[in-house]
Amino acid sequence: MLNRIILIAVLVPLAIILVALAVANRGPASFTLDPFNPGNPALTWQMPLFVLIFAAMIVGMFVGSLATWVKQHRYRKLARQRSQEAEMLRQAAASTPPARVAPQLPRP
Repeated sequence: MLNRIILIAVLVPLAIILVALAVANRGPASFTLDPFNPGNPALTWQMPLFVLIFAAMIVGMFVGSLATWVKQHRYRKLARQRSQEAEMLRQAAASTPPARVAPQLPRP
């Protein structure tokens, strides 16, 4: 229940801000891939500014996620190795018979 309240408390204001940003930035903006000839019509697109902003945010999140995933590779590899070692130990323990313990006699 608390998670749902926190989720609503974060997502509703975020949605309101994103809608306000999109409405305020409806004007056309030029996006060009040729920095030396910005007027090149083959590599220039006209689109609303909010589309460029949202696209930049999405690309930024993707690049950040990819960088984090690559950075954490060694920890995932170590966890995988430890998991395999634990599984091998479980299999070895399951295949060996338990040691017999001699019964102890009560002391007089």
